[in-house]
Amino acid sequence: MTDALRDEPVQVEVTASDLVYEGRVWDLRSDTFRYNGDELVRQYVDHPGAAAIVAVDDEERVLLIQQYRHPVRHRDWEVPAGLLDIAGETPLETARRELAEEADLEAAEWQPLVSIFTTPGGNDEVVHLFLARGLTPLAEAHAREAEEADIRVEWVPLADAVTAVLEGRMRNGILSVGVLAAAEKLRRG
Repeated sequence: MTDALRDEPVQVEVTASDLVYEGRVWDLRSDTFRYNGDELVRQYVDHPGAAAIVAVDDEERVLLIQQYRHPVRHRDWEVPAGLLDIAGETPLETARRELAEEADLEAAEWQPLVSIFTTPGGNDEVVHLFLARGLTPLAEAHAREAEEADIRVEWVPLADAVTAVLEGRMRNGILSVGVLAAAEKLRRG
């Protein structure tokens, strides 16, 4: 059953798709479609997708960043991540760019971890998570602005990050999945 356990893509007939709101980063759409003999209407956030990085150093510490997120009114802990908003750029290329921009690091080793739907009932966002190892600092730091201007960077033992997720002290979904997946991948060797 293990190999057969997977999400299944479904092709439905979309009879109408309307742009309800065009945003700076993502849009709001309203789709009318046929499913199981019914005509349904659903609104959702149309998202470009993202790439995220779980950077783990030689001491088994994970790089975490903390920045303000207005919708939840928190400075939450996260892993570096960014939008797939450059035409032709692969998720891995986005991950490399974001690690440099948010953490002033580059990595010699990259492995795919997992890809996740963040909120499948409300948006179409897919986040591709990568494990980055062999980390070295860049010669120059990137200039940061807006919510990234006061970004906090911490190296945390991976086991402590796992504990913080399991105890509900860190609730960012991408961080949670990334830290747990990285810990399991490294445990398995």
